[in-house]
Amino acid sequence: MATTPSTRSGRSPGRIAFDRLKRDPAALFGASIVAVFVAVALGAPLLTALSGWDVQTFDKSAIDRSLGGVPYGDLGGIGAEHWLGVEPGTGRDVFARIVYGARVSLLISVAATAVTVVAGTVIGLVAGYVGGRTDTILCRVMDLVMSFPSLIFMLALLSVAPDANRVLLLIAIMSMFSWPYVGRIVRGQALSLKHQEFVDAARVGGGRAAHILFKEMLPNITGPILVYTTLAIPANIGTEAALSFLGVGVRPPTPSWGQMLDDSLKWYQVVPSYFIVPSVCLFLTVLAFTLLGDALRDALDPRGTNA
Repeated sequence: MATTPSTRSGRSPGRIAFDRLKRDPAALFGASIVAVFVAVALGAPLLTALSGWDVQTFDKSAIDRSLGGVPYGDLGGIGAEHWLGVEPGTGRDVFARIVYGARVSLLISVAATAVTVVAGTVIGLVAGYVGGRTDTILCRVMDLVMSFPSLIFMLALLSVAPDANRVLLLIAIMSMFSWPYVGRIVRGQALSLKHQEFVDAARVGGGRAAHILFKEMLPNITGPILVYTTLAIPANIGTEAALSFLGVGVRPPTPSWGQMLDDSLKWYQVVPSYFIVPSVCLFLTVLAFTLLGDALRDALDPRGTNA
């Protein structure tokens, strides 16, 4: 029997991948930034309590109403009172809106990715394992969904439902246009696994289709699914920010980084910090998840040499 790096070293593939990640500076940087933003999102109420400003509290004393609401002080009013300054025109605390915006962005992107991965994995497994007419029908459905210009249809669907729960609607619509991509990946893996010996053994042993799909085949394709998941989250963060920027995403008073960028267009020449702060947060989050996804893909690659 051929030996693999894991059998020669006595370590599991998961342990080998984890060791590779620990030695990858990009993975460590990405994981650290992700951890910071997740902690910020989870601890938003505590952080705003420490700063002393709620997300919807207006501080009229921090803005010059004679100049249309320009914040007093340098850098948009950044100081001990307002850690990241105040929102021009309203006086709302930027730090509070950033941390709650992180909560909204991560909630929508992670939830949409979860729905996408679950739906795509189930449909891809069924299509690849069952084959025949079922595979043909499911593949044609995937092709149909993938043929839509997703951003245009997202804009249209969100615009015709102005009174719906925006968070739930964003999750549903973003996942609706994304699941075929993971479905295609999983289907291809299922096609290569369905005739493997361990699947034939489970089938001969009387295993039901659900057992074969989720107990035998699924554990052998978790690597590509994990990689897709970590790369889909930053894409969904960017999509949510773009939709909010275009005015069809999260609606006020719920804060969103994309919404803040849209508001900052009126002030970027006078108060550039109000544009820079959400831009940097969005950039770092997307970069961190992308680096982590790339590192995870390299670590799970069985052809990797640095085991």
